[in-house]
Amino acid sequence: MEKNSLHFYFKFTAIALLFLNCTKFGKAARGPSPALGKGTWQLLLNNTGVVAMHMALTHYNTVIMFDQIESGQSGYRLSHRHNGTRCRGTREDLEDSSCYAHSVEYDFLRNKIRPLHIETDTWCSSGSFLSNGTLIQTGGFGHGARRIRYLEPCAHGHNCDWKQTKRLLADDRWYSSNQILPGHDQIIVVGGRRVFTYEFVPRLSSNSFKSYDLPFLHNTYDKNEGGNNLYPIIHLSSDGHLFIFANRDSILFNYKINKVAKTFPRIPGNGSRSYPSTGSSVILPLSHSDLFERVEVMICGGAASDAFSAAQHGRFLPALTSCGRMEITGNKHEWKMENMPGPRLMSDMLILPTGDILIINGVKNGSAGSNSAANPSLQPYLYKPRKPFGRRFSVLRSTKIARMYHSSAVLLPDGRILVAGGNPNNRYIFRNVPHPTELRLQAFVPDHMDKKFDKSRPHNVSISSNGNDGVGYGKEFSVQFLLRNTRLRNVVFTAYAPPFTTHSISMNQRMLTLRCRNLVRAANGLINARLEAPPNPNVAPAGYYMLTVVNDGIPSVSQWVRFIHA
Repeated sequence: MEKNSLHFYFKFTAIALLFLNCTKFGKAARGPSPALGKGTWQLLLNNTGVVAMHMALTHYNTVIMFDQIESGQSGYRLSHRHNGTRCRGTREDLEDSSCYAHSVEYDFLRNKIRPLHIETDTWCSSGSFLSNGTLIQTGGFGHGARRIRYLEPCAHGHNCDWKQTKRLLADDRWYSSNQILPGHDQIIVVGGRRVFTYEFVPRLSSNSFKSYDLPFLHNTYDKNEGGNNLYPIIHLSSDGHLFIFANRDSILFNYKINKVAKTFPRIPGNGSRSYPSTGSSVILPLSHSDLFERVEVMICGGAASDAFSAAQHGRFLPALTSCGRMEITGNKHEWKMENMPGPRLMSDMLILPTGDILIINGVKNGSAGSNSAANPSLQPYLYKPRKPFGRRFSVLRSTKIARMYHSSAVLLPDGRILVAGGNPNNRYIFRNVPHPTELRLQAFVPDHMDKKFDKSRPHNVSISSNGNDGVGYGKEFSVQFLLRNTRLRNVVFTAYAPPFTTHSISMNQRMLTLRCRNLVRAANGLINARLEAPPNPNVAPAGYYMLTVVNDGIPSVSQWVRFIHA
């Protein structure tokens, strides 16, 4: 299936085989706990050229970053404008944003940047990956507010770039959210600034050019505080409905018939969690152990009541400290609240291959928006959802670089967290402001990826299936890996959908723990596992996922697997 996949059907002549349970290898003593360390930081590049307001990892192991086209001079000049006229370096050209690249492709294996071309303004837009790995991108500002763009990622040495469709969105989509739907490559686009509707891309029919009113967005709108329901949080539940959260309220929405299936209780506490109050959210990992039926959402941080208006007068109120967890399936729905180690908003929440949650970036005071916050949050938090209440949070190693408004973070296949961006200003400003525009690129390395755990880490992971295009729902496929320590246990296989990240929203992020049918171990340390793909696209929309072998809490380097409609 994948280029790096190995053929698993080799001869075992004169090799003793050991058939193993999929979760335990034995009763040997465990290695050092990966929870003891606080991680490390790496500086990768001093200048990405473009602020990573938006960021997305592709299955070609590249990361697409982009900004707004009216942000001013980026680090990469172009030879031609989009209309074909030449940029000659005159004073007028130096002031013309169209003579500069506002998107780049970052090859993290080579630590190289390649400029890309975006034609219309993507400021505060949204995105999703299609099942073939194409990044589709919707909305933005001004002439970009109704635009649909796409990028088909490509291998190293090729020159794929952004393209723009002739079709337009029905409504302006500035600060809207995307969710890929279980059907064949259809996306729902929800909300926007003073827009209280949703629509589908592609349209439901060739004759349909319309959006659909969503009263929930009217009801959660706070006009005196910048909206407080922009970039609504959306998660696809395994029953096929959508969890939609805005401001402090949430619903379970049946988009197929335009009906609210369930109204959830309001999250406790004052303040708001949606832009510009900007908390962050994940859907906790789904598991084969309950047939993927139990779905739990977590929302952390946000801004205090009146924080947006206070920031306009130079007062930066302390952010919220609380997180809430709620099961959205079943019949009992209650927010279970707990506190982070400190106040936080504008953070990114990422699911690690271990199933733990990393909270990174953000600030401690104020709200989202240009020059509306203070006191950057330099210490990541690690949250272990399976630990007892009161023992779930730990504080990790601090960075020295502020990652405030317009920063983002993504999980890489090698286990690092790529962190970029930060521009609290209206345009690129590098001097005489409290927090200049930030173009440095970093990686945070969780402690479980440290070399001291390499003896426990699964190595040489490869994937094989019977089909060339991917693995069909409910079908079995093979994973092979090498273990150097013969006495380890508790092997878990996770599949992770990489998100489109912007403004603390990780659109379409989800993780699953897959069912392992059996393990076969050879005397040379190679292990063959038979895994079962997710049962349907409600559980895992079709597309590329990062598959990781986690051995006693130590993850492998991830490999790409594609789940497809049969």
